[in-house]
Amino acid sequence: MSTARLKEVYNKDIVPGLKDKFQYKSVMQVPKLLKIVINKGIGAAVADKKLVDVGVEELGLITGQKAVPTLSKKSVSNFKLRENMPIGAKVTLRNGVMYEFLDRLTAIALPRVRDFKGISEKGFDGRGNYTLGVTEQIIFPEISIDKVNKITGMDITFVTSAKTDEEAYELLKQLGMPFSNLNK
Repeated sequence: MSTARLKEVYNKDIVPGLKDKFQYKSVMQVPKLLKIVINKGIGAAVADKKLVDVGVEELGLITGQKAVPTLSKKSVSNFKLRENMPIGAKVTLRNGVMYEFLDRLTAIALPRVRDFKGISEKGFDGRGNYTLGVTEQIIFPEISIDKVNKITGMDITFVTSAKTDEEAYELLKQLGMPFSNLNK
């Protein structure tokens, strides 16, 4: 299998640039993208169990990797929720599949968002990880709009080896994440 285009760009262009900018002593200190976790909470799954299967299937189509259902951790009687009930789906991407997904996300999916002006810079957690919320799964070309019976969103978390949010921001920006400049 050939290496992802974005991985080659990272190794050739981004690593030397970040090394110079943050004055790292070694290229091993340069932050890298470790994994991308895509999580889809399906609240209506309490009433209809088939919605979880649909969510798992959609995540599989979007990422090209098999997704797994997520289970509730505890019972909540007000929501008619029992412990270990399937209430969502998630998939963790690493290595080549991760870079392929990131490439498709930034080049194809995000520009298809209605009135897109860039993604918020407020999704950092203080430890160099970034979470992005997507409101509609139909921005991905793999999802056929005719087969969708309910539009749902998902959270995409980018886990990096960066120590600070500033390093992670620079890494993701170099990888092609379209951050908006409206927040500054």
